[in-house]
Amino acid sequence: MGDSQRRYRRLRDCVQPGVLVLFVGINPGFRSAQTGHHFAGHSNRFWKLLHESELVSEPLTYREDRHLPEWQLGLTNIIGRCTAGIDVLDPVEYRQGVASLKRKIRRYQPPIVALLGVTIFRMLFPPKEHVKGPLNLGLTTRQLAGAQIFLLPNPSGRNAHYSYRQMLTAFQVLRDKMEQARRKHGISTVVAPR
Repeated sequence: MGDSQRRYRRLRDCVQPGVLVLFVGINPGFRSAQTGHHFAGHSNRFWKLLHESELVSEPLTYREDRHLPEWQLGLTNIIGRCTAGIDVLDPVEYRQGVASLKRKIRRYQPPIVALLGVTIFRMLFPPKEHVKGPLNLGLTTRQLAGAQIFLLPNPSGRNAHYSYRQMLTAFQVLRDKMEQARRKHGISTVVAPR
């Protein structure tokens, strides 16, 4: 590993037993790897969407990613290696990452896996025909390792396919699905004070 690569760290997953929603990204960008925190890009809207959708009860920043389990939320990536974009990722990395993701889902048993981006969905569930354009956001008919798949837009500021309003609506629908899962599994909504 060269000197320029030493400053980049693999991000630890933010997930604990009892998770209701496991968010899944493709891989970390350079800023996230430099800071050691998920979704640390300046234009990334993940943390704002979490709060405005009321998936979390207080504003968080990337520096507080380790607190997500307090809301029964988890966060992981398919591929741990940081890159400037996904075009340099190898198909072998994807296959290994999917196998690892399935093991995590079996271990933590989240009822909902929220994929952060159409690219992830198409990689996990390739269409029989070549289909381009936006997919419907929200709960899908697909499952992975027993968990329901929920499709969210990639929250990157570079994502021009969905407006902020569409993103927020999708996160709000996820909040409602999470509340249904919470009631079904008899889990308290109380969040531990910090």
